[in-house]
Amino acid sequence: MRELSGRPDGPVDVPAAVARLARGDALEPVWANEAGGLTFRAADRYLKWAPTDLAPEAARLGWAAAWTPVPEVLEHGSDDEGSWLVTRAIPARSAVDPRWVAEPAVAARAIGAGLRALHDALPVAECPFDWGVASRVRRAGSSAELVAEAPAVDVLVVCHGDACAPNTLLADDGTWAAHVDLGTLGTADRWADLAIAAWSTEWNYGPGFAPVVYEAYGVDPDAERIAFYRRLWDAT
Repeated sequence: MRELSGRPDGPVDVPAAVARLARGDALEPVWANEAGGLTFRAADRYLKWAPTDLAPEAARLGWAAAWTPVPEVLEHGSDDEGSWLVTRAIPARSAVDPRWVAEPAVAARAIGAGLRALHDALPVAECPFDWGVASRVRRAGSSAELVAEAPAVDVLVVCHGDACAPNTLLADDGTWAAHVDLGTLGTADRWADLAIAAWSTEWNYGPGFAPVVYEAYGVDPDAERIAFYRRLWDAT
């Protein structure tokens, strides 16, 4: 299981590009990941910075926005230190906001329902991005044996690519509102998302909520595919 990202619990060094992009607005650090990426809120915008290239995420957000609620890209670019992505804030809260951590069954239902809505909305035939097993293994340099061991595709969809709980936003009434962090969005078996979305409820809320995700999505658990895609997640 991968180490989870989370809200910074101490001081954060603000990259020079982020300080410039804030344009005088107060910066609130809201997320940090194990790869060195940082996200800040500044007024009605989110400023994401990473030592890696965020242009692929900007492209995926721009593509997905035609069919499903995702943050509007306002600006993106890079310099010698890293890259940045500026998006307009959506009036909703992450599924790991304290409000929803206190109501995990509500959050888990929204995660499942939101994932189903995403998969239903995004057109596979028009998607230029691939998140299938072979491409993930190739990019990560993982064992090629994983490709041979992959179960047959159940239903091909455009996957979120990082369907962990924090990346579903909920409206105040507890329904899903949007998705964020689509940097690896692409076509793949729906279980590549489902297995991780359900697994992430254990990391964020504790045991017992994975079945709620599957029920809200409208599918019975598939033990073989769940096990494989969780193994692939850890390997890639």
